[in-house]
Amino acid sequence: MLAELQHITKSYEQPGSSVSNLVLDDVSLQISKQQKIAILGPSGSGKSTLLNILGTLDRPSSGSVILDAAATENMDAKELAGLRNTFLGFVFQTHRLLPQLTLIENVLLPLLPMKEKHDLKLAHKRALYLLERVGLSAHLMQYPSQLSVGECQRTAVVRALINQPQLLLADEPTGSLDAGNAAMLSDLLCELNKEEKVALVVVTHSPELASKMDIIYRLREGKLTQSTL
Repeated sequence: MLAELQHITKSYEQPGSSVSNLVLDDVSLQISKQQKIAILGPSGSGKSTLLNILGTLDRPSSGSVILDAAATENMDAKELAGLRNTFLGFVFQTHRLLPQLTLIENVLLPLLPMKEKHDLKLAHKRALYLLERVGLSAHLMQYPSQLSVGECQRTAVVRALINQPQLLLADEPTGSLDAGNAAMLSDLLCELNKEEKVALVVVTHSPELASKMDIIYRLREGKLTQSTL
């Protein structure tokens, strides 16, 4: 098993009150290698919270997150950062590219912790390959402000894949795109899932994107259940 959530609960205390808001209630999920999973649910249902816990960006109130056969609850911040940088890739609704960096510089940003020049050379070669793969090889030296929203989001996908992660987490990746670009990005994610041999978990409101996944789950009132469209 590539990754697993075991009996995850997550609650938040309401400001100025002793009342807790239960967001995730005994959620379990198993993710196999190269699997594609969609998580659907209304706004505020906890989908992003679930994805953040799976990506170790947030801690559960109880339960276990197991990534690459390792339980994460006892890892310190440095260990978790290392795991995120090597095992996980993230794509968000907004591209989060740094405006002062060119397209190629944004893609290579996750490689700053790497110290071996040989590794950096290989990574740069990989960046050029991936950018050509997504149709952006002519824009390497342009800045995000010079690119369309769709081009920026494709750049964000390449950045997420630069370290060859085994699990790609995408939070509403088509949410900021028009219908044409959303369809293009949906197809691209599925193609890269096969080509890069990376598992994919997508949180989305889009039935079109969800329909392209292997398994669909719905999150309602804190409970995660397998579903169909």
